[in-house]
Amino acid sequence: MEKISVAVRFRPPNPAAADSSPAGAGDREWRIDDTRVTLHHRAAGPIPSGPFVFDHVFEGAATNERVYGTVVRDLIGAVVDGFNATAFAYGQTSSGKTFTMNGSDVDPGIIPRAVRDVFDTVRQTDDREFLIRVSYMEIYNEDINDLLLLEGQKLPIKENLERGVYVAGLREEIVNSEEQVFELLQLGEENRHFGETNMNARSSRSHTIFRMVIESSAKNQTDSGDPIRVSVLNLVDLAGSERHNKTGAEGVRLNEAGHINRSLLMLGNVINKLSENGKQRGHIPYRDSKLTRILQPALGGNAKTSIICTAAPEEMHIEETRGTLKFASRAKCVSNCAQVNEILTDAALLKKQKREIEELRKKLQGSHSEVLEQVVLKLRNDMHKSELERDRLAMELEEERKLRMRLENHLTEQQKKLEGLDNTSISADQFTDLIQLDALKTPDSKYKPDGFVARRSRYSDDTDFSPIPENLDNIADDDLWTRLNKGCVTDLDMLEMTPGLKRETSFVQDATSAAPLEEPTDARCERLEKDCISVRQQLEESNVRCAALEKECTLLRDKNSSLQQELSDSKREANLLVAEKQAQLDDSIARCVVLERELSMSRQDADRLVTEKQELAGELGVERQKMEELKQDIRVISRAFSQREGQLTSLYTKSKAILENCKASHVATLP
Repeated sequence: MEKISVAVRFRPPNPAAADSSPAGAGDREWRIDDTRVTLHHRAAGPIPSGPFVFDHVFEGAATNERVYGTVVRDLIGAVVDGFNATAFAYGQTSSGKTFTMNGSDVDPGIIPRAVRDVFDTVRQTDDREFLIRVSYMEIYNEDINDLLLLEGQKLPIKENLERGVYVAGLREEIVNSEEQVFELLQLGEENRHFGETNMNARSSRSHTIFRMVIESSAKNQTDSGDPIRVSVLNLVDLAGSERHNKTGAEGVRLNEAGHINRSLLMLGNVINKLSENGKQRGHIPYRDSKLTRILQPALGGNAKTSIICTAAPEEMHIEETRGTLKFASRAKCVSNCAQVNEILTDAALLKKQKREIEELRKKLQGSHSEVLEQVVLKLRNDMHKSELERDRLAMELEEERKLRMRLENHLTEQQKKLEGLDNTSISADQFTDLIQLDALKTPDSKYKPDGFVARRSRYSDDTDFSPIPENLDNIADDDLWTRLNKGCVTDLDMLEMTPGLKRETSFVQDATSAAPLEEPTDARCERLEKDCISVRQQLEESNVRCAALEKECTLLRDKNSSLQQELSDSKREANLLVAEKQAQLDDSIARCVVLERELSMSRQDADRLVTEKQELAGELGVERQKMEELKQDIRVISRAFSQREGQLTSLYTKSKAILENCKASHVATLP
């Protein structure tokens, strides 16, 4: 069991509302302390009503990014893992619900951020493959409309063991990127009902539910019995509760406000029942409203749920804000039992289509892959749409058949009623002429000359058969009639009246066709005949509609067959592409074999060159060694030459010195 996560968000104060208040800012204000909201009197302090405590409380400066990261982001991972999840905004009109859910271009709301996170999480999950489909509906004046289709109006709610509670005939579009989802959201917003009131220039006049159905299965699974996870993410933007004396709603707007307040009241009743103790809870009125019926899994069921209650901080809205906080406090006591949804049957759309496209996904490579991916996605969308349309037509056909059965039963009962009136005896005191007797007879009844029955009392000689007259003339006389009747003569004295029969009461009485007991029988017969004619006409019209629906079903079956043919054609094209790629691959393999041979020869040449290089390198090393030895010899010779040169230089210096000394001594010895 897991408690519903409840957060409260106060929008920034509205300067226009404060200026319009006679007391300016007012004497009372709401104060936020972490997860606590308290009503304070500016002079006397806290009001004794007590604080309201929630999981999260956001002040007016909080952004949509902060609200989403705190309240909703954890739900996205749970949805991708197979849990159902729901997030919706609740509060009075003009308190910021639509801004919280949709946001703006600068600060996107919960819905666009959730869509991006879903696809980001799916891309990061490598061990599973996903199929995502979306739908967008609104509840306007207690009628469910499909916002993705202009003609998808007044859809019914159905329930079965396989799908649970669902909206029959709702369009579900298969998507593979967030851009496609945003295009569908834009289309839905254009079809949504908005209106202007004194409190909001663009007020939501309907509840909207954006739904993402996420199916996933393990990659590369071969066992058809492996489970498929099917989870649902509901993002709900509720219309705001309002008081007509504040909004100035009149006419159509007043009627819309009545339906909105009634559905929100039913939602509050469901929350009240769920917040009670188990023994005192009793019946939970989910069926009192279409909103609570659709949100039944999210309220006390198999889902993770987050509620964002928006509130206005102005003093003029204190009572509405107090009601919103009480609703949030009761919702905080509700528990859900969320579990992973795994399907082992072929009911999951992903499992139904996976076998048909698994080979195509493996083979889609090359230049035609993007085109074929788009073709396959389009075929899957068309097939899914045709299945939904076929279900819708089958449902309408079943309703027409039930209507036809009711009309046939009604017609049968009316005919029995007429036959009973026709067989009823009529006394001579009530009707004195034959015209009144003929008025009681239906066109199908046999004509009788009068209301008397003759009884044969005396018989002549009993014969085996009537004698055949010898000559039959064109004119029958009394003697001929006597012979044909075996001699029987009617005793007029024994004529008796038909005994009166009690008139049986009809089992089916229509309020529009009911007549007083004093109504004349002929007028009643005429009225019943008219009713029978109208019932027959309705039956014929019903038969015509049934024939049209059967024809449309046949067309849809043909269309489905054509789609399957197109899918098989795309499979053949894919097989041809695969064969072409296989041929190219074979050519590439052959070229690779040739290249491998050339590469082998090149490797042999390279090895030979390497060997020669190594030999040359060895010879070069020997030559270098010899060079080094020669250099060493040259160095030795150079050193010896240098030494010899030094010796010669010193000898030359000494010789020169000796020569100079000799010259000096010779000069000294001269006289």
